[in-house]
Amino acid sequence: MKLYNENMPAPNPRRVRMFAAEKGISLPLVRVELAKREHKSAEHLARNALGQVPTLELDDGSTISESVSICRYLEALYPAPPLFGRTPKEIGLVDMWIRRVELQLGVPLGAYWINCHPYTEPYAKAMGITRFGDYGEASRLRAIDRLEWLDGQLESEFLAGDFSAADLIALSLVDFAAFIGIAIPERATRLRAWHERVSKRPSASA
Repeated sequence: MKLYNENMPAPNPRRVRMFAAEKGISLPLVRVELAKREHKSAEHLARNALGQVPTLELDDGSTISESVSICRYLEALYPAPPLFGRTPKEIGLVDMWIRRVELQLGVPLGAYWINCHPYTEPYAKAMGITRFGDYGEASRLRAIDRLEWLDGQLESEFLAGDFSAADLIALSLVDFAAFIGIAIPERATRLRAWHERVSKRPSASA
């Protein structure tokens, strides 16, 4: 296997690297530089028709894309330690939190990133993407609101009870938010404590 990915701050490849690190899986990495539009090359489009990373290439040459799907595949190959839950309830809670952080936080972050952030302006022009500044600013405010909402939802050390894939995915998004200028609000003390706790895990540096 080998993972086609991009370095920080790209959140989706990072969550797969962190997941593999938690499992003790050594994945050969192939960098696909987004700034150089290598993800839109004919070579990479043959691996992933959407031209995205991460993409996992299996030993038989077939590929799996979408970060959570890759993590589920790795979980099936290497079930210990379980990061998608053990019992039906745990599995349901982990899945719920993955969906929530991706939809509630990831979506507005992505909208702000592509519509407002100066880093993406040259990329948007090159790709023929129209940027909508008002929508991007509204998405920034929505992301801040969702960080505060997440703070209010934290009832234990980790999102779904025990440490899980949900925490890795949330960490990738919270750190990406900070990179693009959307920090955890000062009053979100539980979220700040969670972030410090998860960031201390060795996998966070993957």
